Amino acid sequence: MSRTTLAVLALLLAAPALAQSDLPPAPLAYTQLPDPAKEAQAKALMNTLRCLVCQGQSIADSDAEMAGDMRALVRERIAKGEKPEAVRAWLVERYGSYVSYDPPLDAATLPLWIAPLVLLAAGILLARRSIRRRRRA
Repeated sequence: MSRTTLAVLALLLAAPALAQSDLPPAPLAYTQLPDPAKEAQAKALMNTLRCLVCQGQSIADSDAEMAGDMRALVRERIAKGEKPEAVRAWLVERYGSYVSYDPPLDAATLPLWIAPLVLLAAGILLARRSIRRRRRA
C-alpha cells in the first residue's frame, strides 16, 4: 500500500475517536437554576423533548453533548422568563417536530396520529371474524 492510502485509512479509522468534542459542556447543561420554580418548569419541558442524537431518550436523561446544549438553551430561556410553550415552539421551529415527544397534528405527522386508530380497527375486525368463525364451527 502507498503512504497516501495508509494515511486515508488511518484517518477513516480515527474518525469515531474525533467525534466527541473537547469543548467544556454548556454552562447550564448540568447546573440547575437557582429559582426552584423555574428549574421545575425547565425539567418538565426537558422531559418532553427528544434527544436528537440518542432519539430514544429525553434531553433530561441523555448524556450526549447536543442534549447538554439543549438543556442549557432551555434553562437559559426559562431563566430569562420565557414560558415553556414558547421555548418548545422555538425548539420545534429550529429542530423540527421530531424534537417533541408530542408532535403537533399536521400533514407530516398525520400518519403517526392515524396509524394507532387504523391498527386498532383492524385488530377489532380480525377478532370479530375469528369469533364468528368459532361460533359457526
